Amino acid sequence: MDNTTHRWRTIDIVVASVIAVAFGVIFWAWGLVWSATEGAFAFFPPAQTLIYGVWLLPAVVGGLVIRKPGAALYCETVAAVVSALLGSQWAGTVIPQGIVQGIGAELAFAAFRYRSYRLPTAVLAGALTGLSAALFDFFVWNADYALGDYRIPYALLTIVSATIIAGVGGWLLTRALANTGALDRLPSGRTRALI
Repeated sequence: MDNTTHRWRTIDIVVASVIAVAFGVIFWAWGLVWSATEGAFAFFPPAQTLIYGVWLLPAVVGGLVIRKPGAALYCETVAAVVSALLGSQWAGTVIPQGIVQGIGAELAFAAFRYRSYRLPTAVLAGALTGLSAALFDFFVWNADYALGDYRIPYALLTIVSATIIAGVGGWLLTRALANTGALDRLPSGRTRALI
């Protein structure tokens, strides 16, 4: 694969930006959902991370749709910036958090040299994004909590959530978008089944 296939075109930048901004708005709204559901997880607070994976979707979707180095990192980071600008309850801390999360997915796509965009790659991207999110939270948000009762279960459940929601869910979302024809100008759209 030559380097020209890794160059970003205008369409790549536009689509990645649309994905990122849309998810930035979703992030902001998901923060409200997170706050509203805290009581439902009072029995075991780390279990709330089972809904965490929504915040990791743009990293996986961006990588699957754009298929260029940096796409996962770009989409997750810009989404985090948008959510901060909209007034995220976690303020600007979500920006470095988004960068760390984007790097997790980026590592999965890089491991396959940006040549595999099948379900196993998406699942790995979701898992690594979850791992990077869990590590960030482990040291930034959860440093004062008990290791065995909170931090470790929180980290493990974050990875599970990310693997399922961001990994499998991101792959399914990308396929659904491709099947609508919305991605026809991108390599991810050219793999759809013709009707």
